[in-house]
Amino acid sequence: VCFFFSSRRRHTRQRSVSWARRCVQETGINAEYMGLLTQGKKMVLMNVLSNCLKAIVNAERAGKRQVLLRPVNKIVIKFLRIMQKKKYVGEFEIVDDRRGKKIVLDLLGRLNKCGVYSPRFDIKIKEMDGMMDYVLPSRQIGFIVLTTTYGIMDHEEALKKKTGGKILGFFYQITKAPTNQLTSFQQKLPIHKNCLLYTSP
Repeated sequence: VCFFFSSRRRHTRQRSVSWARRCVQETGINAEYMGLLTQGKKMVLMNVLSNCLKAIVNAERAGKRQVLLRPVNKIVIKFLRIMQKKKYVGEFEIVDDRRGKKIVLDLLGRLNKCGVYSPRFDIKIKEMDGMMDYVLPSRQIGFIVLTTTYGIMDHEEALKKKTGGKILGFFYQITKAPTNQLTSFQQKLPIHKNCLLYTSP
């Protein structure tokens, strides 16, 4: 049994593939399992929800007003509807291009961070507070999205229905507190101009 590992730059990809095919003919080794016959194959998109949320965060940081998301699925649509209900994003339009659909989403500039939580751990009702402290910057800031037996919902609705589920992702906003919302003690504190105070949106 012989193996081939190209260690010099003079060995091209074409030579390694032809060498692997000759190994298959002579020894019966599964060269595709060895990773030598992967030419022409495309990468597989592992997590559609993660890809869409990363695109939203990048567009928000770039100051864009709209972002194109594709491909999308039912989980992405329900996740966006929860964000729209909490007024973190604007309206969105679903376009069926017969290739997995795509969404044109309006941004409001109210989102600091959103993402998926992997793996999707099971969360019980009594474990909800601990997960909020671990994922969110504060209990009063942001939301955790869960998939439950009643459907996909945020953690506040899950607590009202007294049900647990699997965690999908999170989103939150950190804003600078206006002066009129600060207490008299907070206004007297020497705060740096770039310092941010955590306030609920």
